[in-house]
Amino acid sequence: MKKASLVGVAGLIHQSGFGQLVNDPEEMAYVIENGSVFIDRTFKSVTVGITQDGRFKVSDGPLKGQVYIDATDKIVSPGFIDILADNSSNPESTYEIFEQYKVSDGVTTALQLHGGHHKAASYYRSFSKKSHYINWGVSTKVMNIRRNQKSIDSRLKTIEKNLAYGALAISHSIEYQPTPYSELLEYGKLAYKYQRPLFLHLRYSSKNKELEGVREAIRLAKDTSCAIHIDHLNSTGGTFNMEAALDLIRNARSQGLKITTCVYPYSYWATYLHSKRFGPGWKERYGLTYSDLTVVGSGERLSQARFNELRQKSGVLVAVPEGTQPLSTTSDLAIKEDFCLIGSDGGIERAARANNHPRGAGCFAKAIRHFQDVGIPLEDILYKITEAPTKLLRPAMMRRGKIKDGFLADLVIFDKDKIQDKASVANPNQFSQGIDYVFVNGEIACKNQHLKFKNGRQIKIQAARVE
Repeated sequence: MKKASLVGVAGLIHQSGFGQLVNDPEEMAYVIENGSVFIDRTFKSVTVGITQDGRFKVSDGPLKGQVYIDATDKIVSPGFIDILADNSSNPESTYEIFEQYKVSDGVTTALQLHGGHHKAASYYRSFSKKSHYINWGVSTKVMNIRRNQKSIDSRLKTIEKNLAYGALAISHSIEYQPTPYSELLEYGKLAYKYQRPLFLHLRYSSKNKELEGVREAIRLAKDTSCAIHIDHLNSTGGTFNMEAALDLIRNARSQGLKITTCVYPYSYWATYLHSKRFGPGWKERYGLTYSDLTVVGSGERLSQARFNELRQKSGVLVAVPEGTQPLSTTSDLAIKEDFCLIGSDGGIERAARANNHPRGAGCFAKAIRHFQDVGIPLEDILYKITEAPTKLLRPAMMRRGKIKDGFLADLVIFDKDKIQDKASVANPNQFSQGIDYVFVNGEIACKNQHLKFKNGRQIKIQAARVE
């Protein structure tokens, strides 16, 4: 019987180059053969099985299975993990669209650790009742807590309840909501107490002051001993002075401080017009003017009058021109560091021409394509979007991020030469190409840009008692 290309008929049993099938008492739900399998930061020629309960089994020989996938000339990788996904605006009504554009980009786990939610317990309870294409989880969002709670004591109690319930991190954006350092210290102490990372969008993004924000994050790590993750260093902290920012982080880490960062592979940023980034002096800070701003999803270029009109509204996202943060002097430098991961800082929240940065749909395909093109080994790229994030988020992400016996079967099969993002500022709602299969917890979630089964699970820390 002829072996099927890509997916065989259920129950098909065949001969392979390894000879007769081994006498394996456990029949796999899926068997993936002939691919270049990413294991332990290198590529190996092994057979990957997915068990009936959605876990990996790796073999040097053939495996017996119900469905066979021929991955000849393809990369077989653990599923991609987005630590900086964003679906915080109105997740109850937009989460499904958000997940569709993540899974089609190879993302099997989307964690909202830049924003997250201010009521982690109610969020997890509510969303655990819904079906999901991907694995999901949130941090405790300090910005919203500060808006709702006027005293520091009440803020800290709320954060602590969120952490005790299982929120993955503490997140705060001190450029958008300036906060005294004395208050940041308290958040850092809680992060250390619960052994969760503190994700920070730094205080400054201008050429003259961005390094002050990096130094503040380092100081906070030193003063509290907590793990600090600096969000999107390419757009906040290292846009103009990346070499100096990386040197500061290297020196801090050499002293034993726990500091990581991430970047995204785009040469332009986007944010909301009502945010403090567009406060007085923005044109001088970034060397931009009104006509440089484009409303994402519509392509509208702004005039001064239109800028003033839209700035009075909440939730209008605008993008700056390509090249505003050149990749060659920002992300391309940072990605070479072992402490730098990849995070999208994005998510698609509408069904057509969403007002969201295209990184919400294409970040990971673009990262693989772009960083390969500038000479970064594929092994290094994949490590940063699979295994490395799990080390930052243990124990919640244990037994994920690797193709290893017994690990949960989140997996992507793609063509390293054809993988490419398609999303654009004019039309962010486009699936990435070159990705054949995405498995989530052992089931096919996306196949050749077509959505399949919802098998995602919540990612959280086991609940603890607040002292």
